[in-house]
Amino acid sequence: MGRDIAASQFTERDFSRFSARLRQETSLLERWFDEGRFDDGAPSVGFELEAWLIKPDATPAPRVEELLERLDNPLVVPELATFNIEFNGTPTALCDDVFSKLALELEATLAQTNAAAAQLNTRLAMIGILPTVRPQHLTLEFMTPRDRYRALNEQVFALRHERPLKLLIEGRDRLELLWHDVMLEAGATSFQIHLKVRPDEAARVYNASKIVSGPMVAISANSPYLFGQDLWDETRIPLFEQSVSVGGAVLQERVNFGFGYARESILETFRSNVDRYPVLLPHLMDDPPELLAHLRLHNGTIWRWNRPLIGFGPDGRPHLRIEHRVVPAGPSVSDAIANAAFYFGLMRDLAHEERPPESRLMFLHAQKGFYTCARAGLDAEIPWLDGKSLPVTRILADDLLPRAKRGLLEVGVEATEVAHWLGIIDNRLKSGQTGARWQRAWVARHGPDMTGLMESYLERQASGRPVHEWTLE
Repeated sequence: MGRDIAASQFTERDFSRFSARLRQETSLLERWFDEGRFDDGAPSVGFELEAWLIKPDATPAPRVEELLERLDNPLVVPELATFNIEFNGTPTALCDDVFSKLALELEATLAQTNAAAAQLNTRLAMIGILPTVRPQHLTLEFMTPRDRYRALNEQVFALRHERPLKLLIEGRDRLELLWHDVMLEAGATSFQIHLKVRPDEAARVYNASKIVSGPMVAISANSPYLFGQDLWDETRIPLFEQSVSVGGAVLQERVNFGFGYARESILETFRSNVDRYPVLLPHLMDDPPELLAHLRLHNGTIWRWNRPLIGFGPDGRPHLRIEHRVVPAGPSVSDAIANAAFYFGLMRDLAHEERPPESRLMFLHAQKGFYTCARAGLDAEIPWLDGKSLPVTRILADDLLPRAKRGLLEVGVEATEVAHWLGIIDNRLKSGQTGARWQRAWVARHGPDMTGLMESYLERQASGRPVHEWTLE
């Protein structure tokens, strides 16, 4: 989806030709797997952080285009709405002081961006759902002026036969709305974690990513409020799923948890892309088949919560990445990097365990655990390995934190680095204070003043302290 396209209107011939190229490139990908063409070197890691640009009153500021012109930074790119912005981390080897490096780079990029934003009388906010966002902000008026976004909107509604989207989220409160465009998606911002993997381990990492999605979203939840309603701990999950619903078969929904584990190879997901998902953006390109341009564009319009990606290194050699999409933006840089460290350590341990964890947890149980944790956060009780149902806090403390520590040490991350970043996860768990819980506690003390909530939130975010240290005063 990141690639610009030259039009938003397509013909039947465009769809036919694109589908032919998609099949050709998928066949080429299959051959690459057979021939061992992929990079099988040491793992590297990266991220994408989505954030909000806001006004002095903490409501969305649709001035990202002006901000990007002032920045001219390739690590900072536009998103769907003119008040959303994305920050990318430079891929870094998973060893030594990797997380401190990622944190320093992100802090520098954010500082540069905030300095430029201040010249526009705006500022950044890292939070899953902005509590001050209102329905009038999530309209086509504020869509980023890129043909790919217009085309996305038109094609989603073409598949829906122009029927409006229905948003229905039942949590502590109940929210039900009809919507006539895809701009609800702009209400949900994420911290997307990337791990480069070898082809022989990609399926195991993909499956392990699904297994830990529930606990990951529980410990990182930061999106309880939407349009003034108190909903799920991570309301971003149902919001995103419903915001681009094509309204047909469940198996064709573009945002999903998946429909099973990978059995033999991550290649199965790319075959599924061809067989299960209608083409949304049939933008034809002149790139040679070896760049997989059509395959990658199509894959970019299927937003699995855990998504396999294909990229190319400086030497032109293809590589595989797993993108873990369940974590929201914020609350602080420290929290975000700690979340990434936790995930990377878990992948190293679970994906290399002698008895695959996917053989010990039914896929439907992993799926159920994910949505239960998104709704209830650290209060969730979910199915776990060997069929037991346990509080997610116990799973995190007794099983996953020790695994993450072991995994990071095995790949050569410095012991002090492991202790620092996983210590943030441990302290968040011990305090019981996620971003979602802090927001609710603030409202319980001060009342449903969403502007006041954001001012207090941003003051603490600017301090750089992780959320477990945040107070309510």
